[in-house]
Formats: sequence, structure tokens, C-alpha cells
Amino acid sequence: MRERLFAAAERVLAREGAAGLTNRAVTEEAGLAKGLLYSHFADLDDFVAQLVLDRFEAIAAEVAGLPERAGSGEVRENLTGAALALLGTNGPAVAAAALSRSAVAERVRQAWEGGAPGPGAVEEAMARYVEAEQRLGRMAAEVDGAMLALAITGTVHHLRMHGSALPDDNPELVRRLVAALVTVP
Repeated sequence: MRERLFAAAERVLAREGAAGLTNRAVTEEAGLAKGLLYSHFADLDDFVAQLVLDRFEAIAAEVAGLPERAGSGEVRENLTGAALALLGTNGPAVAAAALSRSAVAERVRQAWEGGAPGPGAVEEAMARYVEAEQRLGRMAAEVDGAMLALAITGTVHHLRMHGSALPDDNPELVRRLVAALVTVP
């Protein structure tokens, strides 16, 4: 039921933006009774916070295996894939919903401080991946893996929070970013 509500919320966000995200809009989109959302969440802020945390947990799980992929595939493509996972399909819309509600932003911040997977988990996986590729000689030893990971995740976070003028261009922007930052021998 949670996933059904989350998927409905993402569709509402994509179509109507953060202002259109209401209990009624989500439950109607999901084809459920109006009060059902409150059977699973304390209030709309709790729902949106849980949506954000759920999506980041899925992203972190997807990217967690990146260091084990060292030595296979193309370095730039591996990093681009991780960055695109962080951006997500509805990343900017979900981020906008979180930012539009101060209580949500605070709940998410507290959860991340408490150890819930967030952008830091993706950054850490990227840094470990770069270190593993360096050990294999597929990246120069002088590359600062932590700073490279920060630059990529920070830029993707910016795109996630603000989008670009042409959101469909975000994947190409990420590819260009990684190509500009990552040199391979």
C-alpha cells in the first residue's frame, strides 16, 4: 500500500508540482479512499518525508554495489550510472515536495543524521569505487576520489533540487559532467 501511495504521489508531483500534492490528490491518483493515507502515515508531512527517505534508500541500495564493479565496464559509464540513479526519474519533483514543506525537510535531515541512507551514501560508494579503480590502475593515483565523488553528487544534487531549464537534458548534463571530471589512462 505504501508503494502504491508513493507511486501515486510521484505522478501527482510530476504533473502538478509540490503545490498539487495533497491527501486527496494522492489517494485519488492511487484509486483509494481519501482517508487511507492517514491509516499508514501520521500526516501529509510524514507521508512526504517517508517518500523521500524511501526513494533515497532505494537509490543507495542501487549504488551500493558500485565499488564491486571496479575493473568491469567503462569507468565514466559506471560513475554516470551511479549519478543518474541519484537523479532518479522524478528526483527534482520529489525534492521540491520535500523543500516546500519545512517539517518534511527537517524530518528528512534528522533521519539522515540518524543514519538513514541519503546522498552521502551515494557519495561514499562513488569514492570507494574510484579508490578501487585506482588500485587497478584504471584511474590515476593522484585523483582525489572523495572530492570527485563530492563534485559529482553535489552537482547531481543541484539538478535534483532545482532541475535544469530542460529536465530531459539532465542525463546528458550528467554524462558531460562525468566526462569533464574523470580522466582515465
